[in-house]
Amino acid sequence: MKRKWGLLAGCFALVIMILGAVMVTQSRHTNVRTAPATHNRLTKKDVSATEVKPTHPWVKLKHPLQLPILMYHSISTGNQLRVPQHQAVAELNYLKRHHYQTLTTTQAIRALTTNTVPQKKVVWITLDDAYKDNQKLLPTLKRNHQHVTINAITGFTHRSDHLSLAQMQVLKATGRVDFASHTVQHLDLNALTATQQKQELVDSKRWLDQHLNQNTQMLCYPAGRANPTTRRLAKQAGYRVALTTQEGVAQLSQGRYNLSRLRIIPGMPLATFADLIQVTNS
Repeated sequence: MKRKWGLLAGCFALVIMILGAVMVTQSRHTNVRTAPATHNRLTKKDVSATEVKPTHPWVKLKHPLQLPILMYHSISTGNQLRVPQHQAVAELNYLKRHHYQTLTTTQAIRALTTNTVPQKKVVWITLDDAYKDNQKLLPTLKRNHQHVTINAITGFTHRSDHLSLAQMQVLKATGRVDFASHTVQHLDLNALTATQQKQELVDSKRWLDQHLNQNTQMLCYPAGRANPTTRRLAKQAGYRVALTTQEGVAQLSQGRYNLSRLRIIPGMPLATFADLIQVTNS
């Protein structure tokens, strides 16, 4: 009898040992399986921080770029240089609806000098003289994620109808506006000596560079007029391109310092605007 009970006790102890070993093994597997999953699970924040966002390389064109450079002045009414706000807004909305990318000055220069574009439908919007009423376009520019370039007369920033330096700085900070040179006093460069021309070009660029913390790349001639001396001095001053008021679509074959623009006049029907900017780039 004692021998029988001893045998049963031994068997019971063996079973206890086996069950204990199984439980330990399961516990280890559970820890290995669950703990890392809890600590290594990627959150949405982790994914957005680590994923590689796709880039859209610029496309090389087979034929020379045709770039519509739009020319506005005052956003108001009164004469042929003043485009009413409702018209300008309608034109910006047209560009948005028809998928035009509005270029910055840097992008426009890149497009013209490399014959590449970020997409096929592009346009460069410029506003001459830096009138205060140019600010009326800002809500639309923000809403549509669009961009314009304002050609500033640096000697006019104290005038009541022109943008002050503080207002220019605020506009630039939005990321929707950049500034280029329209000289210091908006004088007819053709009527000036070479020394006077140089002063107008150099001083306006220096003012913009210092006060807006930039490297001003573009010059817009007052009244669109320039002579060979003006173009030579513009290049020497550090400008990479210059705009005229000659009517037409800009192409590099015109010369970097002799680019044409498309004048937007008050009362222009939207259908006429659409035809004006229609080009074929390939």
